[in-house]
Amino acid sequence: MAQYFHIHHQNPQHRLIQQAVEIVRRGGLVAYPTDSSYALGCHLDDKRAVDRIRRIRKLNRDHNFTLVAHDLKQISQFAKIDNEQFRLIKALTPGPYTFILAAKRLVPNRLVHPKRRTIGIRIPDNAIVQALLAELGEPIMSSSLILPEAELAMADPDDIRAQLEHDVDLVIDGGLGTLEPSTVIDWHDTRLRILREGAGDIAFLNK
Repeated sequence: MAQYFHIHHQNPQHRLIQQAVEIVRRGGLVAYPTDSSYALGCHLDDKRAVDRIRRIRKLNRDHNFTLVAHDLKQISQFAKIDNEQFRLIKALTPGPYTFILAAKRLVPNRLVHPKRRTIGIRIPDNAIVQALLAELGEPIMSSSLILPEAELAMADPDDIRAQLEHDVDLVIDGGLGTLEPSTVIDWHDTRLRILREGAGDIAFLNK
């Protein structure tokens, strides 16, 4: 049975943030809010928790997981970023964007695309997520909370609790999210492509 924390969306309670981080460190799977829809997250070194995400979402081996990070410094440890990419990512983050970039060699094989060697990276504009990452001191492995056969992501923590209380270890109620996941931008080579248009505005492409 999942625990259920109501955490203030603007002023996260430090005690609850600490407890949530301990659950992640112990191998727990957490449903948490972002600046778009809710997401599933776990410790990046925990293979069992990543496999649990795969089972819940019925993901195949080609799925690009996302490293949700506190800042660009954390991201640069895992993804290859050139100057042009750095400038755009810095301009758009924190925000509802996921960037697919070339992964560095230290990233475990189970977390990257098996053929392209890519990894998703994300810096959400959400006080709860930022507090979690600051307390944890490293990125978390994440995936948008879109259930199999569903067209929209999950945005209501009460619905998440009702449907996943036996599948996750913690549901963080940070208020209602949006039904849109993040906008996914593939930039693992020289060509920028929009793979999924979501909550993030793509007007910057026309500038």
